[in-house]
Amino acid sequence: MNYSSELKKIVTSQYVYSSIRITLATVIPCLVLSYFGLLKDYFLFPLGTSFVALTDQPGPFIRRRNSLTFAIFCFVVVASIASLVKGIIPLVILEIIAFGMFFSLIGVYGQRLAAVGSLALVVLAIFIDGHLTGANILKSLLIFASGCIWFLLIFLIVTTIQPYKLASQMIGENYLQLSEFLKIKANFYQKNPDFDRLNTQIIAKQIEIKNLQEETRETVFKTRTIVNESTTISRLLMLMFLNSMDLHEKLMTSESDYKKLQQSFEDSTILVQIHDYLNILSEEIANIGISLQSSTRAKPIFNLEARSQDLNIHYFELRNKAMNPDTLENFMILRQIMMRINEITKEINEIYKVFAQNVKLAKSLSTGLDLKKFLPKEEKLNFKVLRSNISLTSSHFRHAIRITTALLLGYLVSLLPFLMIGHTYWILITIVAILKPAYSITKQRNLLRFYGTVVGAVIAYAILYYVHINAILFAILLLSMILCFSLLKGRYFWAVLFMTMYIFMSFNFLNPGNINVIFKDRIVDTIIAGIIAFLVSYIVLPVWEHTQNLDLMKKSAECNLTYFHSVMSKFLNEDFDLEDYKVKRKNAIISLANLSDNFQRMISDPKNQQKKLEVVHQFVATSHLITAYTASLSQYSKNDKKYPEIDSESWTKKIEAEMNQVFVLLNDEKIPETLRMDSRLEPEDSSIENLLVQRKSELLENEIFDRRDPNKISHLTELKNIHDVLELIYDVAKEQRKVIQTYRAETTTLPQS
Repeated sequence: MNYSSELKKIVTSQYVYSSIRITLATVIPCLVLSYFGLLKDYFLFPLGTSFVALTDQPGPFIRRRNSLTFAIFCFVVVASIASLVKGIIPLVILEIIAFGMFFSLIGVYGQRLAAVGSLALVVLAIFIDGHLTGANILKSLLIFASGCIWFLLIFLIVTTIQPYKLASQMIGENYLQLSEFLKIKANFYQKNPDFDRLNTQIIAKQIEIKNLQEETRETVFKTRTIVNESTTISRLLMLMFLNSMDLHEKLMTSESDYKKLQQSFEDSTILVQIHDYLNILSEEIANIGISLQSSTRAKPIFNLEARSQDLNIHYFELRNKAMNPDTLENFMILRQIMMRINEITKEINEIYKVFAQNVKLAKSLSTGLDLKKFLPKEEKLNFKVLRSNISLTSSHFRHAIRITTALLLGYLVSLLPFLMIGHTYWILITIVAILKPAYSITKQRNLLRFYGTVVGAVIAYAILYYVHINAILFAILLLSMILCFSLLKGRYFWAVLFMTMYIFMSFNFLNPGNINVIFKDRIVDTIIAGIIAFLVSYIVLPVWEHTQNLDLMKKSAECNLTYFHSVMSKFLNEDFDLEDYKVKRKNAIISLANLSDNFQRMISDPKNQQKKLEVVHQFVATSHLITAYTASLSQYSKNDKKYPEIDSESWTKKIEAEMNQVFVLLNDEKIPETLRMDSRLEPEDSSIENLLVQRKSELLENEIFDRRDPNKISHLTELKNIHDVLELIYDVAKEQRKVIQTYRAETTTLPQS
């Protein structure tokens, strides 16, 4: 592992950058207030700052600014009402019901408002017993509101000074994810690979890439300075992101029958050399990502031209030595893989040229795309959307009921005198943090929250017991805050661990010598909250993942069908619309990732709710293969070559018939006879077989050319690969149809074919 590179990935990431900004925005006022001896009286100022900061989600400037403004308004209103009704139990219960339902339901408008809603409930928890406001409620609320506004000012200043920073970091992270994706793909070429494990890793990584691409797409395409301004930086960022999308597709095109490949070349070192070279390409892609994150110019790490040449020389030497009529088809497959690797190498070299910031290139850049078509769909902010979700059929409404119920139980439990709860709000905050719409995420977070809290509390207790130098404790506090905010999205256990540490440090500075009470309360409150969250998520109107499977399978099948037809349009001599093709490609990848993500969550559901698990797993696997093979086929549809030897019309009818049968079965309908007939068509690709026989006879006559041009591939090899990919797509589509017949057979009798 390249530890230097790994460290750079972390240090230059948007999460560390954001966490440092949040930490400084929170700590600097603390230092100033502490210097004047006012920290205890004005503690609500940094608290308000940190709450608003946590609602700041990546995205376009205007959306971030508006959501921060809305968050400040919500927090002040919630804090005011909670402070005014404190101690009046009936009113507090009504308050929990009203705020619990409303702030959980606004999640229908997307992740940004969902974050505001969650933090608003945390504010409710903090102010619910009035221990922070004291006697002068107005003064406390003004201090809290000032702290909230302080972060908004910091945000406005930073984004004005560095308008492209977030977009650059997010695009860089896209390249880092693609680097990891290629590293997994490279492992298929090592000796004795674990195919099942690698396929699982590929699908999991696809989910991460999809989620990140969605966030980046919104940030880049909706940032006015990037889309509208004709600056070199904005155009280059747009180009770099679009290149990352194309590179992702090229990485997907290397899908092959790896088991057959391993058997064919097990006595050669060529596959291991491909593995090593792909890892080099992975490092180069990571280098581009790191440079984007750090806003520096990327320079190649390796001499790719020399490394690529060495790999191609080894391939051609093996070809000239071992190719014969029996191994011809194996070498055709390997030749295609070598071509794909050369294309990826060229793509990376082109990206480096773009990164050289050629101003002429930047000024001439025009995507020609309607960017609105590529944006993720979001619900518009109108009351109709909210009202339509007030129904037990809505997963958002059911989640709102669950979280409100859990908050009520948490509050009532905290009032029980024999428990002697010292910090009521810790129970409520933990419930809000743990309880998520999906049972699987709640279950996972419950365990991670408990483990992180216990370990963090033990470490903090030990530090405070043995260390009494305030400068060291303050340094640990700063480091803990930065690490907590940096890891909150991706490493929840570690985020909770460091959160617990900085909470302990904060309380120690505010009220020294109270560590034993804090330790006990923190552990007890976390256990109580975890039990409540788990029981509520399991009992109160749960939404199990298997209920989402059918809709997601339909969407994936539909998107794969339209993606395939878009690719085949070039072969059918139809108008090939690049923009339409890219939209179909995006939809296919997103729908596949959504289905895969849902399946991964279903694995964590209770056993009795893992309905048709194996069948769904098979559908996910076949969907992934169809998308990948279609991406491979797309490389031929984007060049100017013609392939009249391929019976494109018959292949299109045959494959689409199988795909349509899948869609028909998913809709619980009877398969039309026309689809059955079309799926049995035999494409007339006999000329390819004739050419193949002719080539084999040439080899028998020792007609082997020592051709060394890595950028040229014979027309026959291209035809054979197109034919093989079409056969693979058909075979997988047929297998998927049988999977769905099994899926439906468990509940109803379906006609078999």
